[in-house]
Amino acid sequence: MTHPLVTYRVVCAQNQRNLYHRVGNVAREDSVLSTMQDVPLLISRILTHGSTVHGSSRVTTWTGEPEPHRRTFAEIGARAARLAHALRDELGVRGDDRVGTLMWNNAEHVEAYFAVPSMGAVLHTLNLRLPAEQLVWIINHAADKAVIVNGSLIPLLAPLLPHLPTVEHIVVSGPGDRAPLAGATARVHEYEELIAGRPDHYDWPELDERQAAAMCYTSGTTGDPKGVVYSHRSVYLHSMQVNMAQSMGLTDQDTSLVVVPQFHVNAWGLPHATFMTGVNMLMPDRFLQPAPLAGMIESERPTHAAAVPTIWQGLLGELTARPRDVSSLTQVTIGGAACPPSLMAAFDKLGMRVCHAWGMTETSPLGTVARPPAHAVGTDEEFRYRVTQGRFPAGVEARLTGPDGAHLPWDGESAGELEVRGAWIAGAYYNGPDAEPLRPGDKFSADGWLKTGDVGTISPDGYLTLTDRAKDVIKSGGEWISSVELENALMSHPDVAEAAVVAVPDDKWGERPLATVVLRPGASADFQALRTFLAEEVRIARWQLPERWTTVESVPKTSVGKFDKKVLRRQYAEGELEVTRL
Repeated sequence: MTHPLVTYRVVCAQNQRNLYHRVGNVAREDSVLSTMQDVPLLISRILTHGSTVHGSSRVTTWTGEPEPHRRTFAEIGARAARLAHALRDELGVRGDDRVGTLMWNNAEHVEAYFAVPSMGAVLHTLNLRLPAEQLVWIINHAADKAVIVNGSLIPLLAPLLPHLPTVEHIVVSGPGDRAPLAGATARVHEYEELIAGRPDHYDWPELDERQAAAMCYTSGTTGDPKGVVYSHRSVYLHSMQVNMAQSMGLTDQDTSLVVVPQFHVNAWGLPHATFMTGVNMLMPDRFLQPAPLAGMIESERPTHAAAVPTIWQGLLGELTARPRDVSSLTQVTIGGAACPPSLMAAFDKLGMRVCHAWGMTETSPLGTVARPPAHAVGTDEEFRYRVTQGRFPAGVEARLTGPDGAHLPWDGESAGELEVRGAWIAGAYYNGPDAEPLRPGDKFSADGWLKTGDVGTISPDGYLTLTDRAKDVIKSGGEWISSVELENALMSHPDVAEAAVVAVPDDKWGERPLATVVLRPGASADFQALRTFLAEEVRIARWQLPERWTTVESVPKTSVGKFDKKVLRRQYAEGELEVTRL
């Protein structure tokens, strides 16, 4: 039987050839070749560079104890080599075998990030926030041979093991009760015992740079999760873009607080990018609540941090209630969901400059970064650029497609579905042995572009503004209402902590907006006051104002912290929400 990942690569290669033939990019036999060396772009080269040239840079893991755990890049490199030896010699991991990680953000996870792909196997980061049935489906679909798990997550993994026939080995790292693994048919290993005494050097193989390096599955908000397989080449090029000055622009003088989970699109590429440039990493492990995050910022003095908006909403509340010295943190990257302008302005007052970014699992994830152009810096225009999703880098091509399939102009007004392509953009999903070529009209266009499902506009100078997800746009009386615009407007009210807006059926207009709000403690605003605020202060068009309102304790969220609007739609349909109609 043909190996699943081999099939996947053949499909991708065929799709790429088909694309080149369509656009006429076929090399002639008499073409002049370059005189440049053909050195593969491999993750092992990032590891070698980081652990030698930047060997004194550090990965600091928060432990909840007075002193966090610290490990240099040189030590990470040596331990990654030992792990690779153990995986090969003790567990029998070979090329194309998948090694899953069910882990928090910590030094051992970074070691696996480099060891597994550098030896030629495939790293598969597992989303610990997914429901059990989805985790089982994903592990079986990827056919993981081994899983490295943090001890504190054994209660999550152990009940799944009887349903995971491909998993032969469990490697446990860090404290936690091992008792639930007692009856496992898979062999159980202790991480530190497994790597102890093994060589701290590994002859990393010269791989094809297009070979699979890592896998990440989408969160499965509609249907089964879909597998995206990153190549060594795509990871390498994406890491270079992360390090560009117009991107995150970090140096070895920086320390990055990596709050975005390592299972969420490779922690937005930060572990690989930091080894390229020597940026120190501060890893929060399982301490992701607002209070410990504030404490580690005050104690370890990071200069940069990256996380989704919901993390920053919580941190803002913590800092408001219990002020800390967070003056070191001058740059914050927010992605994964639209950042409310009010949240951005609040962090500006604390001296933390928020930089908005957009991306998705299929884009590795970096798609845009909202750094204002030179002519806008220091002017009234600057904030307007910052609240966009940002400008496309040279490695990402973009276009907008209207409902009729026509490509729309970059005029800042014409709204359509965003499509992208590039060296770190997915060209297919991992479908196992039954993989098929791309199907036009599905998630990919007939000419191979990724259809993102995001609706928005692009300015003439390449700044993307998303107005909604295609599935979340409210179609009222033949006109579109942006749920994101209404949410941002509501969250700018001082009494509103969170707000989510969804479309609900309406006999007269087809669909109308339902506003779901989370009020701050002690808030006094009522629904009529909020509606008046939208009309008179924000100046939302009257026909776009919601008539239906409800409050909840917390907006439902997906496993990666985005508003889970399908839950709200279901709750409304089943009558679970107490709705007031104005």
